[in-house]
Amino acid sequence: MGTTNHSILNIGDWVKGETREGELIIGYVETFTLIEEVVSIKVVTSDNQEIIGKTVQILTKQVKILPNSQVTNKEQVRFLIDLALSTGDEDWFLELSAKLKAMNQLVEGAVH
Repeated sequence: MGTTNHSILNIGDWVKGETREGELIIGYVETFTLIEEVVSIKVVTSDNQEIIGKTVQILTKQVKILPNSQVTNKEQVRFLIDLALSTGDEDWFLELSAKLKAMNQLVEGAVH
């Protein structure tokens, strides 16, 4: 994993990484410090079920920013809406809900 990630990390970025104990995690950045090069990640999924939903701190060099996903169908949007609800991300939830509504309107317009 790259060592330059800390210069482009932002709060809310989705990242994957590995804890000191070797647990694989995927989550989003809650806080980070450039001086100490430590990032706090809210764990959404992990190979260790006990840390899901918790915040862990790891070195910035141990995380990699996940690319923005290009959502292509309604099922993917619904899954992401559930994820936004479970993480308490209201802005993301509203954005995804609007996207789903637009997709539904597009389908309805094509049918009529």
